[in-house]
Amino acid sequence: MSDKINSPRPGFDRRAFLTGAAGTAVAIPLTARAANEPSQAAVAQDPAAPVQVTLRINGESRTLALDARTTVLDALREHAGLTGSKKGCDHGQCGACTVLLDGQRVLSCLTLALAAEGREITTIEGLAAGGKLHPMQQAFIDQDAFQCGYCTPGQIMSAIACVHEGHADSDDNIREYMSGNICRCAAYPNIVAAVKQAAPEILKG
Repeated sequence: MSDKINSPRPGFDRRAFLTGAAGTAVAIPLTARAANEPSQAAVAQDPAAPVQVTLRINGESRTLALDARTTVLDALREHAGLTGSKKGCDHGQCGACTVLLDGQRVLSCLTLALAAEGREITTIEGLAAGGKLHPMQQAFIDQDAFQCGYCTPGQIMSAIACVHEGHADSDDNIREYMSGNICRCAAYPNIVAAVKQAAPEILKG
């Protein structure tokens, strides 16, 4: 009786069975992982791949293929061909890159182009109209408010915002609210004079 119970079934090989079972246990998760890999790869995107960004610059819509990390300054200079906005410190400390975003002054070297999509960007190139300079541009010329001229585009854009913000009512306020724009040539007294000259015409218009 006991011999019949303990004797293996005919044709049954225990060692082969255990080896096969172990192989199946390893193969199933490997097969499942391999099946998932293509779908995961399809979902993953290269962060450096260009994305389509539509920027409204000086009243004109421009669709550009940009790295998602591109700043407004680099989009303007390197992709839109508008080099009036200058790259000074590239750390938001000199003001040379100042542009208007929906009428508000911003440091374009610190503003992502993606964040500006659908908003109105105004650069120094967009100020003159009908062959006539903007009052602030004309005032900078009249008051000799620049020397090397590198900071001038940012100074002018910031000065226009200063007037619209209501801070051009005194010399001290102009100095305070233009202090984010550095002029290494030290044309500050002339810049103040230019802002005072242009303010009445800008506010009238």
